[in-house]
Amino acid sequence: MTVVSPDIRSAHRPFPPGFAWGAATAAYQIEGAIAEGGRTPSIWDTFSHTPGKVANGDTGDTAVDHFHRFREDVRIMADLGLTAYRFSVSWPRVQPTGRGPASERGLDFYRALTDELLAHGITPVATLYHWDLPQELETPSNGGSAAGGWPARDTAYHFAEYAALVAEALGDRVGIWTTLNEPWCSAFLGYGSGVHAPGRTDPADALRAAHHLNLGHGLAVGALRAALPASAQIAVSLNLHAVRPLSDRPQDLEAARRIDAVGNRIWTSPMFKGRYDEDLLRDTAHLVDWDALVHGGDLAEISRPIDLLGLNYYNPTVVSSATDADGGALRNDGHGASAHSPWPGADDVAFHLANDDVTAMGWPIDPTGLSETLLAMHREFGLPLMVSENGASFEDTVSPDGTVHDPERAAYIHRHLGAVADAIDGGADVRGYYLWSLLDNFEWAYGYEKRFGIVHVDYDTLVRTPKTSAHWYSGVIRQGGPDRA
Repeated sequence: MTVVSPDIRSAHRPFPPGFAWGAATAAYQIEGAIAEGGRTPSIWDTFSHTPGKVANGDTGDTAVDHFHRFREDVRIMADLGLTAYRFSVSWPRVQPTGRGPASERGLDFYRALTDELLAHGITPVATLYHWDLPQELETPSNGGSAAGGWPARDTAYHFAEYAALVAEALGDRVGIWTTLNEPWCSAFLGYGSGVHAPGRTDPADALRAAHHLNLGHGLAVGALRAALPASAQIAVSLNLHAVRPLSDRPQDLEAARRIDAVGNRIWTSPMFKGRYDEDLLRDTAHLVDWDALVHGGDLAEISRPIDLLGLNYYNPTVVSSATDADGGALRNDGHGASAHSPWPGADDVAFHLANDDVTAMGWPIDPTGLSETLLAMHREFGLPLMVSENGASFEDTVSPDGTVHDPERAAYIHRHLGAVADAIDGGADVRGYYLWSLLDNFEWAYGYEKRFGIVHVDYDTLVRTPKTSAHWYSGVIRQGGPDRA
């Protein structure tokens, strides 16, 4: 009898050839070196140094010192087999006041980083804005108006000028560019609930910021197209909410509609359809004059075509009407406790956990929301997609021999890669997966309390130790896909 060896590929779910196996980070969370090379403060420097804004008074002053240790970090990526790395460029490091010429010393850091990545066969993916607006654009030091930042229209034009500077410097090295990361957080956590920098709490300003982030994206796309080779790919990364009504009651369906409008369609409709939807305008008409806010030609700028849509996913958003919500409603919706809502026009909505299986952030684990969102974006817009962020914080265990055990994180990633495979099987053109995050780091308002990295960082010594999840992910990359569940 002839024994036929099983096909080794049948034991796992192979991903498409050329699929990008990556990890992601953000400049303020890892770089440190906040005053080197001409860098000036960002809104996150100011916010983190304001008492009571960040857990334990933590700041990103040193973070994990990636600015000085980037070569070591790239070697870790290479050892793990990563094929791509998504990083963000610090706006105040490259253009210290948010205006005028670039700092060559700042650009030199990113030139060296991308050169190091390319030397190790890792594709650099640059994000232009991951929340570190130059403080000078928020509160000018010359005595100008304190109400600047993204609610001010000029910021969108400054952003396009900055995009052009970075593209001219790195366009020969970087082939994939992302304009904005999670503009929902920038607008509604930064200017609505105030739990993120700059900590403002005006719903009208939050909506103005949303429009100007959209406009900045569109203007930056134009600037990038003008500066980059024709082969360059341009993207945006959105944290679209997988919105689910708690029940099929009309009031819960209405709650879901409202959250979908201000959480999702406030970005996708202007970017991909050239309009703001009428229901969003009705929901928020008491807060902002949209006719005055949206100038002629804005929507044409915002809807400039892009090549990739990045999706950041962590958990679904389950909502109901707040008027008769049960005791399980989460009033702070998982985005940090605040007396102010990050949902303008949807203040009468309650939030619920999708299930009781939660991460250290208290976020429910439900990979089906990822496959649903990927397939929904594929069906509606037909764009190539990338999962530009996905990951989890857990209470990692450091053993006496220094091994960092995090089986929960490996299980989380495994299940979510299965959801990506489900979306690919359903026809979605998913080009890559960027794990959040490469390194433990400064987790915004949570400071250093929450660890998302697959590489453990000892915050006293800054020693890096790949966790067991990193070795697991490395094995997935080597075989081209995860084992079948």
